Amino acid sequence: MERWLALELASTIRHDGDGGVTDDLSTVRETDLWIRRQGELLGDSARPGELVVDENLRLAVIELRRAVRALFARVVSPAPPSPADAHRLMPADRAIAHLNTVAAREPVTVQLDWPLEGAPTARLLSSQDDPSVRLVAQLARAAVDFLSGPWRAELRACTAPRCVRYFVKSHGRQEWCKPSCGNRARAARHYRRGRTDGEAGPALR
Repeated sequence: MERWLALELASTIRHDGDGGVTDDLSTVRETDLWIRRQGELLGDSARPGELVVDENLRLAVIELRRAVRALFARVVSPAPPSPADAHRLMPADRAIAHLNTVAAREPVTVQLDWPLEGAPTARLLSSQDDPSVRLVAQLARAAVDFLSGPWRAELRACTAPRCVRYFVKSHGRQEWCKPSCGNRARAARHYRRGRTDGEAGPALR
């Protein structure tokens, strides 16, 4: 299953399973755990023993997430955005400026790798010494890549009750981020339909 780093960041705000919303970046420890879980996507930016996660880094990642979620809301418009932060979204122009500023904090050059056996690949060579800056800049670049790429057109906000996730539509008329959300949405529709039918009362003969 394909994963996108920008979507992983946006999804650190999620339904907690009890009718509320939880934040996977609410503490330094939780932020550290989340970064470790993204190791495959982050590559060298999350090397053990090099990156020290502190409160400043946590706040930088959270501010970048605010920008990303604001731009995700712009993508899905005129459909409603995630209800988690729909009432306090960062203005889109400010979100774009913040994303670009953070991405520019890590000067990088493109390098070609071409082993004797195998296909050529490109990699980015960084001239930024601070691993915290490299990490947040990589998250910002991932958001730029996603928002400027083909998957942007498939981004949706899940419409299931209580869900606050964004997701990339993978097939047909997909409305929900996962099957359990679809089951919950269908149950809610059935419940509303039953109440409407009940309130209408028996038909006159």
